[in-house]
Amino acid sequence: MKQELIYVFITLLLNVNADNDSGWTFIGNPILLARPCNGSTDISVTFEPGVAPEEENSYTVFIEKKFPKTSRIILKFDADASVTLKDRNFARISASKYESNTFDIVFFKEHNGISFIVKGLTPGTVPYFTNVKINSKEYCKKPLGGFLDQYISGYQDHAESASREPATSCGRRKVGHTELIVSAAPTKPGDWPWHVALYKLERSSIKYICGGTLISENFVLTAAHCTSSRGVKLLPEVLSVVLGKYNLIGGDIGTQEREVYQIILHDKFEHRHLDHDIALIKLKTEAVFNDYVQPACLWYDKAQEKLPTNEVLGTIVGWGFDINESLSHQLNQASMPIVSENTCIKSNPLFYATVLNENKFCAGHRNGTSACNGDSGSAFQVFVPDVAKDTNKTNGAWFVRGIVSLTVSRTDVAICDPEYYVVFTDVGKYIHWINKNMKKN
Repeated sequence: MKQELIYVFITLLLNVNADNDSGWTFIGNPILLARPCNGSTDISVTFEPGVAPEEENSYTVFIEKKFPKTSRIILKFDADASVTLKDRNFARISASKYESNTFDIVFFKEHNGISFIVKGLTPGTVPYFTNVKINSKEYCKKPLGGFLDQYISGYQDHAESASREPATSCGRRKVGHTELIVSAAPTKPGDWPWHVALYKLERSSIKYICGGTLISENFVLTAAHCTSSRGVKLLPEVLSVVLGKYNLIGGDIGTQEREVYQIILHDKFEHRHLDHDIALIKLKTEAVFNDYVQPACLWYDKAQEKLPTNEVLGTIVGWGFDINESLSHQLNQASMPIVSENTCIKSNPLFYATVLNENKFCAGHRNGTSACNGDSGSAFQVFVPDVAKDTNKTNGAWFVRGIVSLTVSRTDVAICDPEYYVVFTDVGKYIHWINKNMKKN
């Protein structure tokens, strides 16, 4: 499903005594008009790019409705914000005492429409709607987070935008290797230096539970269901992270074990259908980058244009169940293509039609090679060449395109059926969420 986003640039013109024939010239910056809530035309925002850094994280909101007397609007944002009414002759605003980043607008006179200015309290960080309730009805069921980030210089100084190519230091191996990837193939130490192992303390014993991906010195990206129990976040002290691991059982060359400082679940994670199945783990101490520990890159919008073909072929790695229905002793890898939502649903309508939405995608071959139990939280990673359309997999970087979330279970036992497609959390839809939480935590 495609998100609706409307951009209109409004240019201010002025009639002046100029040498050109038109008699008009530009004044000020272009004004951007956008819809912050997918599917809603009642709410729009205007934004002026190119202003001073301390002013660029603000925008004006217009809600075009008839408001009877005593109407009430509840606004909720994903970051610290201030909200100022442009006209206070018919309504008043107050910050909620009980919920952070939440504001109440109450009308004391009937009025057609309302406008107000939203401004971030942290330079470079834009607050985006998560909820807009008008007289108890939600008008922002599908908020578009991050749609102004590409225009915010202050924001891009601290974190990557979904549309901007990241730094060249991520997603690159440091040891000798071959780029040839085949299905269910073994790997070598150092082939996937950003892949991590998550362990959980259970009754005085440590148990491997999931994979994850190192994306900075401090943060690991994984699935929300790996860091929670029935939707409730686990305590940080019951989890540990091992970086640079190759042998699930036994010694390794360059592993680093880290305690967990904080678990950040997506606030809309729903454990029954694994909606918004994404989480960040903040490490207590920084990872030390070396030959066996490196960060992966995060997907960005224009990466697709660099791929050699229209097919998006990704690789998953992990210690998940093998053909013997047990965890692999060494790290394995498998390649698989993204398939269309329609193809996926047709393969098993009862399952995929229930779990798929615009924040997930399907991938696989249906040939017995698949992600399985133990691979949850691992990355669907795509090799993006440095030179667009280059087919030689030697110069480029690996980008996290998805996170292993769920698949069809066998009917006789509660393990994966490798003849079905795998469902992944679409990381491209969560770049703003990732950057925001890495920046503030």
